[in-house]
Amino acid sequence: MSDDSENSCTAFAGPRLLCAGPLPEVAARVREAWRTNPAETVLTFSDSTGKLVDIDPRGDGDIASEAPKRGRGRPKLGVEPREVTLLPRHWDWLARQPGGASATLRRLVDAARKQAGASDDARARREAAYAFMSAMAGDLPEYEEAIRALFAGNEAGLRARSSGWPADIAAHALRLAGHDAGP
Repeated sequence: MSDDSENSCTAFAGPRLLCAGPLPEVAARVREAWRTNPAETVLTFSDSTGKLVDIDPRGDGDIASEAPKRGRGRPKLGVEPREVTLLPRHWDWLARQPGGASATLRRLVDAARKQAGASDDARARREAAYAFMSAMAGDLPEYEEAIRALFAGNEAGLRARSSGWPADIAAHALRLAGHDAGP
């Protein structure tokens, strides 16, 4: 998934697409919709994960966020300290590498990410589409068959099974799965 989608969200008012875009803009539109019709259910989904994003419609326009934790490492560079458990032979090998254990682990992870990039992206898209479909299409006709088609990588099957759904829901599920919404 692209970095652009990390903070991108899509909001639905019932089965109708309300808006899509950066989280602050979507949150403002969700609040505006709530003020116009407080009885209408509006759900907002992360475009990178397909999971629900909690937006308080009564808010003042600010989106709550956690303050960054200060710790060891290089926080300005985004370095996060975490625990890694290895066997002694692994630590011995890492200690002999240029740059030390941390630099070597970063290089190994980057190489693995490059090698598995396309399959990781496809899996992330499937999981995002699944999370969205579970929330918005779970009670719709042929939902289970659509899920099977999604995980089988069967685009035609997913299109066919979701064709009876509300257009905005089907189009967004296809987009999250990595397929354009066109035929």
